[in-house]
Amino acid sequence: MVAPSPKVDVFQAIADPTRRSLLRLLVDQEMAVTSISGHFPMSRTAVSKHLRILAEAGLVHERKVGRETRYRLQPEPLQELKQWLSFYERFWDNKLSALAHYVENPVSDKSQPFVPKLVDSDEEK
Repeated sequence: MVAPSPKVDVFQAIADPTRRSLLRLLVDQEMAVTSISGHFPMSRTAVSKHLRILAEAGLVHERKVGRETRYRLQPEPLQELKQWLSFYERFWDNKLSALAHYVENPVSDKSQPFVPKLVDSDEEK
């Protein structure tokens, strides 16, 4: 069986600082919405709306225990963010390596402006 695709984009879900704080809060433990809302200066309804967006993005799992709803972090969708950011990590690693090479290797004519080249990860191999 194929899992349904999330209704909310992971990038949209974490764009809000409150939702990022909610994810940090749920890293170590499952919590009831009443406990979670005690950590934020907003109504339980507002916290529930943020949790609903995180759930729709697949970032939190919710389950009913009696009359309360409990939430826990589901970190798997964060892989999408990690993959997206890895390109920029390589970008900056390459830029800084090129700058270090430029600074550490004396060149007779440094009158030319420093223009670092982005090295594709395939070229490095």
